[in-house]
Amino acid sequence: MTTDREFPAPPWRRERGKPRRQLNVDVIVDAAMRVMGAEGLDAVSMRRVAHELDTGPASLYAHVRDKRELHELMLDATMRDIPVPEPDPERWQQQLKQLGLDQARLMARNPGIARIAMETLIPTTPGILVAMDAMLGIVRSSGLPARLIPAACDGLALYVTAFAYEASLWSSAQDSEARKRLEEINVYLDSLPADRVPHLAAMREHFHDDEIDHFEFMLDVFIAGLAAQVKANAATSSAAPATAPGADSPGR
Repeated sequence: MTTDREFPAPPWRRERGKPRRQLNVDVIVDAAMRVMGAEGLDAVSMRRVAHELDTGPASLYAHVRDKRELHELMLDATMRDIPVPEPDPERWQQQLKQLGLDQARLMARNPGIARIAMETLIPTTPGILVAMDAMLGIVRSSGLPARLIPAACDGLALYVTAFAYEASLWSSAQDSEARKRLEEINVYLDSLPADRVPHLAAMREHFHDDEIDHFEFMLDVFIAGLAAQVKANAATSSAAPATAPGADSPGR
């Protein structure tokens, strides 16, 4: 029996394209991440992502409100890859440092994500909230007073994000361009009058000391400061006089 499949298609008939992949938030975010990786964050727009998915921008708006929400979803997808430890009061300093390292390295590997984090006022997506909760849990296990925990976490998150953002600026430039710019800066700094900037001149040779990881050093300093605060608070609490049960309160 002969079937239509044995006949060639006539030249006026349009060739059937591959079926489009069904759209959902994950598919859209994956496409946006690909665009960012290949062309940079500035290239990520609803129109460009729609083109990546071989569809029109209108079809994306059924799943994502606008470019700002798309950026936040990209940040969320990245943060979901960060391991979340169970808070351990005996190891809180090591856990906090590892969490900071993991976050910084992940954002540095995805240039543009740190910039999104800096520009997002209050992230509220699940992946970001889980990462925030992990940091809060670790710092809570340290014994730091509850009223100081939000400030500690905010400061650490800001430092980690700012470092990753700075690293992404260098990585987004071409290697030759970055090297040329760095050489120009070094030549200019070497030309500065030492009598006008004596400390800058004295420290020049240490600016690019490869034996010191600046990010990890400052992360250690930050966590050591928190540990000192925990210790000071414990000492203050133990030194405070206990109030005897039933004793009159001051002023009575």
